[in-house]
Amino acid sequence: MTSGNDFATQTAGQQTRIIRGAVLEVTGADRPYASTRPIHVGELELQGPGPGEILVRIEAAGICHSDLSVVNGNRPRPVPMLLGHEAAGIVEETGGGVDDITPGQRVVMTFLPRCGNCEGCRSNGKTPCETGTASNTEGTLLGGTRRLSRHGHPIQHHLGVSAFATHAVVSRRSIVPVGPDVPAHVAALLGCALLTGGGAILNVAKPGPLTRVAILGLGGVGMAALITAKAVGVEYIVGIDTMPAKLDTARALGATDAMTSETALESGTKFDAVIEAAGHPRALETAIKLTKPGGVTVTVGLPAPGQQVSIDPLALTAEARSIIGSYLGSAVPAHDIPIYEQLWRSGQLAVEGLVSDTIPLEDINQAMDTLEDSQSLRQIIKFP
Repeated sequence: MTSGNDFATQTAGQQTRIIRGAVLEVTGADRPYASTRPIHVGELELQGPGPGEILVRIEAAGICHSDLSVVNGNRPRPVPMLLGHEAAGIVEETGGGVDDITPGQRVVMTFLPRCGNCEGCRSNGKTPCETGTASNTEGTLLGGTRRLSRHGHPIQHHLGVSAFATHAVVSRRSIVPVGPDVPAHVAALLGCALLTGGGAILNVAKPGPLTRVAILGLGGVGMAALITAKAVGVEYIVGIDTMPAKLDTARALGATDAMTSETALESGTKFDAVIEAAGHPRALETAIKLTKPGGVTVTVGLPAPGQQVSIDPLALTAEARSIIGSYLGSAVPAHDIPIYEQLWRSGQLAVEGLVSDTIPLEDINQAMDTLEDSQSLRQIIKFP
């Protein structure tokens, strides 16, 4: 097979680049993944961008629970699939009709493209784009195209991005440009962790300085909520998790206090806003219990399908409490990413503090074990 920089011309007139990427071959494999190796790193064919699409050279990609949920089978997706959805890179080529992005620009990738026409898009971020959601479920780019193959057989796209690779072709509606001063590893995290965790703060909880905020589940998304609350001036922020190391990190990133859920419940403290980012039914039940009368519980975690929670409906009515689901932080990426970019640029948003480790693409199976064991915030794949 040819080297990563060689091209071959397809009959459709678009050029095909040979790339290197991480393809999930089977879902629900036994652990440890480092031994069973459900993800294979190898060479693939990537067709050049069609109308409304862009070719991006990937610089950095974050490893998120949304990737792991496909690996472990919690989120059924078609395979083989090239994983990765949180990334940043440099534009190398644009397809027809793309006139507002130029080669050489650094861009952030987002996992939920917005068509701009459906009811979801008209909700201003409250609900996902219907067309984008359908494309993500089917393993295609926005509009139904596929640009990935291996030995002539199609490879599915992950959430419209497929960023665990040297290059990706994505819809123009899946990217947001950022300034060249934003490092690639910072830019990558703006596209998922900050949109999701930060959006739970900015778009849903909307705390003021005196709002008492608790964040339950201190992974990458929960910590993103924490640093966003800190950045917008919230004075009392408590991080909650079962892992002592994450409690230490929460304090280092500006939490007023950090504790286990048991300690939080025993303290009797109630919060105006509680962000649940653990993705587990019991965590959501705890978050609801920690919410004071008149307060809001915001859930951004994604548990396995079919799981249930138990709540006291009388408390919702008699205590005027709210429970709000927030997907991708109820964000409109083109609007929200520049906000996080500017907060980072001003020194208010400690995005670098979310990075646990930097790894090569070849360590992807081990990285999924690390994530499954809750031993990381964000592992970043860096590309040469």
